[in-house]
Amino acid sequence: MDILFNTLHIVAAVFIVGPMAILPMTAMRSIRAGEAGQVATLAKSVNLFTLLSIVVAFFGFGALGVSDPKDGFTFGSTWVLLSILAYVIALAINLFVVVPAMRQAAEAITAGAGAATLEAKPAGYSRVAMGSGSSSLLLVIVVVLMVWKP
Repeated sequence: MDILFNTLHIVAAVFIVGPMAILPMTAMRSIRAGEAGQVATLAKSVNLFTLLSIVVAFFGFGALGVSDPKDGFTFGSTWVLLSILAYVIALAINLFVVVPAMRQAAEAITAGAGAATLEAKPAGYSRVAMGSGSSSLLLVIVVVLMVWKP
């Protein structure tokens, strides 16, 4: 059972958390190009993948629950608690900063801002960049903690 939950956890992380972290970067390119429809679609996708990432956490809890007691991993282990905290913050940043900023950028482009230049980016661009960068950094911290297990 341990191998099953670990496998499900890792596969879900790759195919769900990966797009959750990368799609906002694609949206920034679409914002610069003035593609409102693409930005709106990516906002929906980022929202969906962010919500689906809860499945990864579920499988992680399952893996931890069926792990060998000899390993000494518990929900109170420092690396587990720090991983949960970093993930929850990344989830919140995506849901409450990145996705709304992407929607705002799509609306600004649709309203006539057109293609952005380096000097004047549509509303929301900076928040997408800062939020997605912060979220991705937190997700990298989670991966490091999962591998290192300090």
